Amino acid sequence: MASTTTRTLLTLTLALATAAGLAGCGKRREKVTLAGSTAFQPFAEKLAEQYMSTRADADITVQGGGSAVGVQSALSGAAQIGMADLVTLPPEAKDLVAVAVARDGIALVVNPKNPVTNLTTAQIRDIFNGKVTSWKDLGGEDHAITVVSREAGSGTRSSFEDILTGLRLTPNAIVQDSNGTIRETVANDAYAIGYLSHGLINERIKAVSVDGNPCTTEAAMAGKYALVRPIYLLTKGAPAGAAKGFLDYVLSPEGQGLIRKDGLIPAQ
Repeated sequence: MASTTTRTLLTLTLALATAAGLAGCGKRREKVTLAGSTAFQPFAEKLAEQYMSTRADADITVQGGGSAVGVQSALSGAAQIGMADLVTLPPEAKDLVAVAVARDGIALVVNPKNPVTNLTTAQIRDIFNGKVTSWKDLGGEDHAITVVSREAGSGTRSSFEDILTGLRLTPNAIVQDSNGTIRETVANDAYAIGYLSHGLINERIKAVSVDGNPCTTEAAMAGKYALVRPIYLLTKGAPAGAAKGFLDYVLSPEGQGLIRKDGLIPAQ
């Protein structure tokens, strides 16, 4: 007959094995990676954080890289969900399922010290083409304009150029690789002008009106502000599993409410 100590050890071993087995039966966390639009990236990060806060089985990772990366990542499977903020998706995106989850105003921004408060679309085109080079011609100081733009492949730049049409960026432009660096450049240069997501405006920069219409959610929703582009989440085939769960959340009243709260325009 086994001793009391031996029986106790056997009981404890069985209990630990049972507990381990039960833990192993728990639902596995299915990882979902989003990649692409750097303009939408901070908003996607907030949505993912809120989603995971109430779902222990969710594991969402958000990466940037630009809209072109979003399309390619979704096509290759490097990301389960691509992010693209493009007026016109590239031809290769025809093999993806594109779901519009929000719209975003592209704000024309200057330094708060700049007295200019409104520009026409024609003036904006001339500035970024390099045809108009002094603020004096726009109601400002007699000083050269510092043009700041996003890099080629950026969804914000592609949409900006698609909406304005006829725009060929001046070779004198300072090219930045994110909305954040655009904002910092304009904030630190009294004579700079750039463009970025409306939801990323802060007190260090000033958005100018376009054709007399301010870059506000209300003006964009009313169709008065012209520089507006859609934001797509892209999947290879119909979304399924954890990717579908997150996408459904983004389109839910709670997700759309967060999008509106953060300065974007809800998709519905």
